[in-house]
Amino acid sequence: MTGALPIILADQRLSERRGIKAVIFGKSGIGKTSLLWTLPPDTTLFFDLEAGDLAIEGWSGDTIRPRTWEECRDFAVFIGGPNPAIPDGRPYSQRHFNEACAKFGDPRALDRYDTVFIDSITVAGRLCFQWAKEQPEAFSEKTGKQDVRGAYGLHGREMLGWITHIQHTRLKNVFFVGILDEKLDDFNRKIYVPQIDGAKTGLELPGIVDEVLTMTEVAETKGDQTVLHRVFVCQTLNPLNLPAKDRSGRLDVIEEAHLGRLIARIGEPGRSPLERLVFSRPGPVAPAAAASNPKSNN
Repeated sequence: MTGALPIILADQRLSERRGIKAVIFGKSGIGKTSLLWTLPPDTTLFFDLEAGDLAIEGWSGDTIRPRTWEECRDFAVFIGGPNPAIPDGRPYSQRHFNEACAKFGDPRALDRYDTVFIDSITVAGRLCFQWAKEQPEAFSEKTGKQDVRGAYGLHGREMLGWITHIQHTRLKNVFFVGILDEKLDDFNRKIYVPQIDGAKTGLELPGIVDEVLTMTEVAETKGDQTVLHRVFVCQTLNPLNLPAKDRSGRLDVIEEAHLGRLIARIGEPGRSPLERLVFSRPGPVAPAAAASNPKSNN
């Protein structure tokens, strides 16, 4: 610290413990919930919104099961602490944190968990939208009828506030899980869209978290057989054109679908952007080749 200005010195910043905040997308049934088996159960908390834990039957970790959007917000402030920039009485304020502590107990009970696994952000979005439709902002002031645009606007603000607050929980790894839909755009091109109510959350979520991983399958030929492997696509520039981002700079385009090893990989010493990114000017692009059999003018 230098004088009254809260400057964080380089040595302090580099020695800080930082958790990983990631979202894992994938089609339904690819095995996203089963990724819990790749995390240590004694230090992982399962935030179960799906109520579909058949895939992890026998997993020995702890679980919480919020049923309402209010409970989702209470947990976010309980694990992340209060935001001093928010006025008292608003979600994630000091008063909200005090109320959550009175409800859940001492927040130090969460110190034993290094990782929170939230399954899924898709269901969190549904709970949030159900809540938003009942709020005064979702009704027209003139007619008193429901205003869907107002509900979606409130939903987007609430979801981003919730995700951002959890993102600032520096000491814990947090993995959001969500369904990825495959669609065609207006030009009949294949695109991938997160399955979250409203467009705002899906558009802004990749800019909030550290890592965007898409869980998919790749084929490997062994003799006369084709074997499918579940993998993570981790980099924005990838041949499958799937949503992905690696802020750490330590992941390859394709990584094995194992969260324990992924956390260890991100914790390894990394290369600087000057070593791993190409900033040089590309060479000239060759003009398209002429058709081999041009039409005759006769």
